[in-house]
Formats: sequence, C-alpha cells, structure tokens
Amino acid sequence: MRILYLGDVMGRAGRRAINEGLGALKERLRVDFAVVNGENASGGMGLTGGHAKLILESGADCITLGDHAFDQKDMLSFIETEPRIIRPLNYSKAAPGKGARVYEATRGRKVLVAQVLGQVFMKRPFDDPFSAIDAVLRAHPLGGMARASVVDVHAEATSDKMAMGHWCDGRASLVIGTHTHVPTADTMILNRGTGYQSDAGMCGDYDSVIGMEKAEPLRRFLTGMAAERFSPAEGEATLSGVIVTTDDRTGLATAIEPVRQGGRLAPAPVSA
Repeated sequence: MRILYLGDVMGRAGRRAINEGLGALKERLRVDFAVVNGENASGGMGLTGGHAKLILESGADCITLGDHAFDQKDMLSFIETEPRIIRPLNYSKAAPGKGARVYEATRGRKVLVAQVLGQVFMKRPFDDPFSAIDAVLRAHPLGGMARASVVDVHAEATSDKMAMGHWCDGRASLVIGTHTHVPTADTMILNRGTGYQSDAGMCGDYDSVIGMEKAEPLRRFLTGMAAERFSPAEGEATLSGVIVTTDDRTGLATAIEPVRQGGRLAPAPVSA
C-alpha cells in the first residue's frame, strides 16, 4: 500500500495548494490512502468545519489536528459529525472526537490512523503519549485487521518524536512528526520496519517565518514587543510530507521518500 502524509496546512496558501494540487499528486504517486494535518488551516490557528470539508473534498482520506485542535470553536461540534477527523489521543479526556480510528483504503484494505501530542516545550503538559499509543497499537496489531498504521506525533522537540518512533518501531507502518513546519532530512526505515521522519514540514508558503508573514515575527524578535497578530503568509505554498510504501502482509514499510511539490522548496521525489 502507498500512503501519503502531508504536514500542517497553513492558512489560505496551504488550503489553496491542497485544493489545487492534492488530487494530481495522489495520481502521480499512485496513492492508496492520504492523511493531511489540518490544524493550522484556518487563519493559522485551528480548523473550521468548512475548511475541513474543503480538505476532504480535495482528496484527503483523514485529517489529523494537534494542540490547536479546538482553536476554531465550531470544531468542538463538527468533529463529532465527521469521523474522518481525529484529534490527539492524549488531549483532555473531556475533548470531543477520537484520537485513533480505522479507515478504508483502496481495495478494502484497512488503515489505522492515530495522533499523540508530545510533552517537551509544548504550551501545556499533556497526558503520557507513550502509554496512550501503546494501548492503541496493542489493540490493532499489524497483520491483523489493519493492513497499515500511521502515527502522527505532534511535538515541538525532535527528541520527543524520535523516542516515539523507536517506541512504535515494528508496530506501526509510519511514525511522522508534525508541528514545527520545516521538513527534516532524516527520512528512513527504522530497525524493525517502521517508516519515520522527524517532521513532515508544512503545506504553506516558505517565504515566511514557519508559515507566518515575516514582519511581525521579526518585530517581536528585534524589539520584544507585539504590534499585530500573526497572519499566515499568502505566497505560493509547497505541499510537504512523505510517501511510504508498505507490505500488505506485515504492514511494515518497504520504502519511504520525502514529498515536496510547488513553492520555494526543491521538489521531491524527483523520480516519481
């Protein structure tokens, strides 16, 4: 199975790139299942129901969120009506929605998608992500009902993400980091067969400060004072993420490559 994962959609530029480019990208890469992180798609903070519909209609099979999951208040109710959206497993126990679900890919094959929040340098402490994901992976072993599984680790620190990759190694098809908006160069298959990359990057305008217009972040760094709200950059966006190929029998990764299309970043994979 070929699974596409695209990182945080950032504002209008990211939504436009998804709307205009995801369908063709799926066709070019022969994708069986596509996951998109949508937590910054609406004004750079959170995801509205309307923008979630746009991402799903553009070709996403599942949307993951993150620490901004409910910054847009209508998501509190919308997530209860749309099972193709998941929020972090270790979010508040009072939060609506689910942190893991099984979906159907091409030819009826099942894919587990789960998300956890990291703990290091995040804006508030969250419950232990390792025990949370352990329970889910034990309930959905590879080679059982789920032919593949994807774990989205939404975290600030690379150490958080790498530790989660090794914790899930051999039990998930892909562990992919999100949140920091810059794609890392450590695309690999871990020792027991799990595809891994520390951060997928963002689907946004890289002529920016991690997706935001440059002027206000620079002002705050230079003066220590805020003058305006951050606003997403609106130039041409790069679709950024990974494509992993899995063995249907074992669920383990047999190949993984970075994906970058459009915008300022160098394209990948070049051979596709």
